[in-house]
Amino acid sequence: MSKNTLEDRLAELEMRLAFQDDVINILSEQVAKQEMDLRELWEAKRLMHKQLKDMAPSNIKAEEDETPPPHY
Repeated sequence: MSKNTLEDRLAELEMRLAFQDDVINILSEQVAKQEMDLRELWEAKRLMHKQLKDMAPSNIKAEEDETPPPHY
Protein backbone atom coordinates (compact mmCIF):
# COMPACT_ATOMS: atom_id res chain seq x y z
CA MET A 1 0.00 0.00 0.00
CA SER A 2 1.31 3.38 -0.83
CA LYS A 3 1.89 6.04 1.80
CA ASN A 4 -0.53 8.38 0.05
CA THR A 5 -3.37 5.87 0.26
CA LEU A 6 -2.81 5.37 3.99
CA GLU A 7 -2.74 9.13 4.54
CA ASP A 8 -5.95 9.51 2.52
CA ARG A 9 -7.65 6.78 4.53
CA LEU A 10 -6.46 8.30 7.79
CA ALA A 11 -7.72 11.75 6.73
CA GLU A 12 -11.10 10.26 5.80
CA LEU A 13 -11.35 8.46 9.15
CA GLU A 14 -10.49 11.69 10.98
CA MET A 15 -13.20 13.54 9.05
CA ARG A 16 -15.74 10.82 9.85
CA LEU A 17 -14.80 10.92 13.52
CA ALA A 18 -15.15 14.70 13.64
CA PHE A 19 -18.55 14.46 11.93
CA GLN A 20 -19.70 11.71 14.30
CA ASP A 21 -18.56 13.72 17.33
CA ASP A 22 -20.57 16.68 16.06
CA VAL A 23 -23.67 14.53 15.50
CA ILE A 24 -23.34 12.98 18.97
CA ASN A 25 -23.12 16.45 20.56
CA ILE A 26 -26.16 17.66 18.62
CA LEU A 27 -28.17 14.57 19.59
CA SER A 28 -27.10 14.88 23.22
CA GLU A 29 -28.26 18.51 23.32
CA GLN A 30 -31.56 17.51 21.71
CA VAL A 31 -32.15 14.72 24.24
CA ALA A 32 -31.40 17.11 27.12
CA LYS A 33 -33.85 19.68 25.67
CA GLN A 34 -36.55 17.04 25.24
CA GLU A 35 -36.03 15.88 28.81
CA MET A 36 -36.60 19.44 30.04
CA ASP A 37 -39.70 19.72 27.84
CA LEU A 38 -41.03 16.45 29.28
CA ARG A 39 -40.44 17.67 32.82
CA GLU A 40 -42.36 20.86 32.05
CA LEU A 41 -45.22 18.87 30.52
CA TRP A 42 -45.40 16.50 33.49
CA GLU A 43 -45.49 19.46 35.87
CA ALA A 44 -48.26 21.11 33.82
CA LYS A 45 -50.20 17.82 33.85
CA ARG A 46 -49.75 17.52 37.60
CA LEU A 47 -51.02 21.08 38.14
CA MET A 48 -54.01 20.53 35.84
CA HIS A 49 -54.86 17.30 37.64
CA LYS A 50 -54.71 19.10 40.99
CA GLN A 51 -56.89 21.95 39.67
CA LEU A 52 -59.47 19.46 38.39
CA LYS A 53 -59.55 17.70 41.76
CA ASP A 54 -59.91 21.04 43.57
CA MET A 55 -62.84 22.16 41.44
CA ALA A 56 -66.35 21.94 42.86
CA PRO A 57 -67.88 18.50 42.43
CA SER A 58 -69.80 18.09 39.22
CA ASN A 59 -73.52 17.46 38.87
CA ILE A 60 -72.84 14.14 37.19
CA LYS A 61 -73.51 11.20 39.46
CA ALA A 62 -71.22 8.23 39.65
CA GLU A 63 -72.39 5.39 37.40
CA GLU A 64 -73.36 3.19 40.36
CA ASP A 65 -75.52 6.04 41.78
CA GLU A 66 -77.50 6.54 38.56
CA THR A 67 -80.96 5.03 38.33
CA PRO A 68 -81.18 2.41 35.63
CA PRO A 69 -82.93 3.33 32.39
CA PRO A 70 -86.63 2.35 32.11
CA HIS A 71 -85.99 -0.66 29.89
CA TYR A 72 -84.21 -2.57 32.70
